[in-house]
Amino acid sequence: MPTRSQDDIDRAHMALAFREASKGIGLTSPNPPVGCVIAKGAKVIARGHHRRAGGAHAEIEAMAAAAPRALRGATAYVTLEPCSTRGRTGACTQALVAAGVARVVYSATDPNPAHSGRGKSLLEEAGVEVAAGLLAVRGEALVRPWAKWLATGLPWTIAKAGASLDGRLTRPRREGQWLTGAEARADAAKLRGEVDAILVGAGTVRADDPALTLRDPAALRRGKAQPWRAVWSRGGELPAAAQVLTDAHRERTLIYRGKTLRAALKDLARRGCVSVLIEGGGQVHAEALRRGLVDELCLYLAPLLCGEGTVPMVAAPLSKSVQLEAGARWKAVGECWRLRALIERGGTAG
Repeated sequence: MPTRSQDDIDRAHMALAFREASKGIGLTSPNPPVGCVIAKGAKVIARGHHRRAGGAHAEIEAMAAAAPRALRGATAYVTLEPCSTRGRTGACTQALVAAGVARVVYSATDPNPAHSGRGKSLLEEAGVEVAAGLLAVRGEALVRPWAKWLATGLPWTIAKAGASLDGRLTRPRREGQWLTGAEARADAAKLRGEVDAILVGAGTVRADDPALTLRDPAALRRGKAQPWRAVWSRGGELPAAAQVLTDAHRERTLIYRGKTLRAALKDLARRGCVSVLIEGGGQVHAEALRRGLVDELCLYLAPLLCGEGTVPMVAAPLSKSVQLEAGARWKAVGECWRLRALIERGGTAG
């Protein structure tokens, strides 16, 4: 039987580190999700992930799960360059060196210009072998909401909608509320477990009285808290009995009346929201697309044609068309098709 190459071993362990990191998605803001695996050769010694802001980083979690003697001479596989400064927790570079870890392999370089590459330099100066950039595309994708938040002071924004094949958000009158099937609605509910806030327009609150609550069982099991619920209003009053104003999570509701959508998103970012899900309606989607505020689209297409007189997904003119990046992902979800794709930069009006 042929022996596994070091490259194969490294890739397998990094894949496990990404699996660890995925456990923290939606839980760590304003920090990024990070995973770590510690191994000797092909044998995994320990693994860990960053669970919440202010808690132990992934490297510390993993090292705490291993016997101190086992760490000496081991390799740490981390999805993000180890931190080099002390914040609410100690610097991971220092902890790795103190533990006697001989080699560190990481995927994405820290996108913060003040720290980028510094962890690598400190480890190498201490005699630790470092390999950077393994599965870098995947690593950068994992932290891109955090990278945008750091660079721009705006959250990563996902526009989500369930729509007919002709781009309508509602059915003809008297045909019921839902366009998409139960499977698609359950799949869409998982998105709320990935983000820090859910934003809708005041028209959606008036028409549908949505709860905007977290319902995905997996997210609730992971300890995900109710995301902020943001209502963007150009003016006018909201119904006093609206669920977002009266239910058990009413303290998690923010009303942005008379502010630009960019200003609302900026405020959410200042509150530590690294990612925001825009759930509608058509006016909000149009404004977000027109202003170049959407980073990603998640669209559930139902096998229906709803025609004129129903609400369009983009309910206002755009100054130019919106281009999706290559590599859009399609998936059948029940009777619907899910499209998830990034918005091409420069493909919206600024």
